[in-house]
Amino acid sequence: MTFDVAASRRRCLAYRRRVLDISQQVPALHAAGAFSCLEIVDTIYFGLMRRQVGTPARFMDTFLMSKGHGCMAQYVILEDLGILSKRDLELYCTPSGRLGCHPDYGVPGIEASTGSLGHGLGMATGMAYADRINGEDRRVYAVLSDGELQEGSTWEAMQMAANLKIDNLVAFVDLNDMASLSRMSETHPAFYPVLDKVRAFGWEAAEVNGHDAGAIYDAVSRRRGGRPFLLAGKTIKGRGVSFMESIPIWHYRSPSKDEYAQALAELVEVTS
Repeated sequence: MTFDVAASRRRCLAYRRRVLDISQQVPALHAAGAFSCLEIVDTIYFGLMRRQVGTPARFMDTFLMSKGHGCMAQYVILEDLGILSKRDLELYCTPSGRLGCHPDYGVPGIEASTGSLGHGLGMATGMAYADRINGEDRRVYAVLSDGELQEGSTWEAMQMAANLKIDNLVAFVDLNDMASLSRMSETHPAFYPVLDKVRAFGWEAAEVNGHDAGAIYDAVSRRRGGRPFLLAGKTIKGRGVSFMESIPIWHYRSPSKDEYAQALAELVEVTS
């Protein structure tokens, strides 16, 4: 299988614009955190996850957005796939809608309620282990924030996945150096180097530019296997909009009308 990187860039440009459109309906949403992981999530859905024959909107594999605040990246992709409707996105975070600011299990395309950080990798590990026990040919892909690697539960899950040699588990860390309102490199310098710690826990690991869809796809495709795999993607929070990039307030804020217009004018294809 080949992965069309140019098509991925076009999709991600459209997804950023769609997230900005939705931002004008609500006073706050996690746009910047969605922008930092967008190429990762797009590559998972359109390059890595296997689709059921004859049903292109149904997948053989499982995706879990552990960094629940990045769910806008998942919502706009699910809309594009026809799994969520345009109306679903229009009713985002409204009393009559079913999409919240974090994913909820039961919504089409959502495999787990996430956003309480540190729980996602444990759930993904359990899902992947259950699939192996049941003889299911299924891979589990999970996207984590770098901030949630502060949680001990993440490392407990990492250790257990390695102990059980769960090689149908692939985790991605959105390494944008931002944890809500602070920089990880300043507040948690002992967190680095990340890959050394992950490998010490028994995982295969690699690092790429997290906005380079081709590099993401190639790194996962080249993994040796036999144990879980983690890909760290070096990213920029708010990628694609200059005044959002790595600025803490954009973890939460929706742009004003003027800022929205400026953001749309700035958006160009994000390249490596």
